[in-house]
Amino acid sequence: MNLKDFDRIIIGIDPGTNVMGYGILGISGRTPRCVALGVIKLSRFESHYLRLRRIYERVQSLVEQYLPDEMAIEAPFFGKNVQSMLKLGRAQGVAMAAALSRDVPITEYEPRKIKMAITGNGAASKEQVQEMLRRILNIPRERLDGEALDATDALGAALCHYYESSRPAAAAGPKSWKDFLAKNPDRLVK
Repeated sequence: MNLKDFDRIIIGIDPGTNVMGYGILGISGRTPRCVALGVIKLSRFESHYLRLRRIYERVQSLVEQYLPDEMAIEAPFFGKNVQSMLKLGRAQGVAMAAALSRDVPITEYEPRKIKMAITGNGAASKEQVQEMLRRILNIPRERLDGEALDATDALGAALCHYYESSRPAAAAGPKSWKDFLAKNPDRLVK
């Protein structure tokens, strides 16, 4: 697969401090295709700061390798553990900084929005998201293993972004009948 075959490339990121998923989506015409997906394993680094450095380096290297036009990143969800949230937010920020250092625009999506875009159910499981992505993008089953759940979450963010950014803009019509009549007084029947 040649990157020049695509009109647009979107990198998706599922931030994490133990495992970070990434997915590269290529768009040719109106057809999205999975270019690459994988995980960045971070648990071998004892220091949280070394993990952050690794995230930065790997995301920057993915950006240099695939030359994405845009990044879609999963926004951290609100949990009960404040320390976990802080670490996750740092991981997300470092991934974003790596993309921004290469002038890649970023859009964040809440996990529920991504799940809704892919499966039609905002409360879908990671496995359901993975299976729908496998079917939508024709990904061979053997290419997906247990760790690929983080990778398919990232690919889901990229596909969600493609869907969201490919919608035609809503017509700038009147907001109400009163608004319509105010803008079109000659259409009022007396």
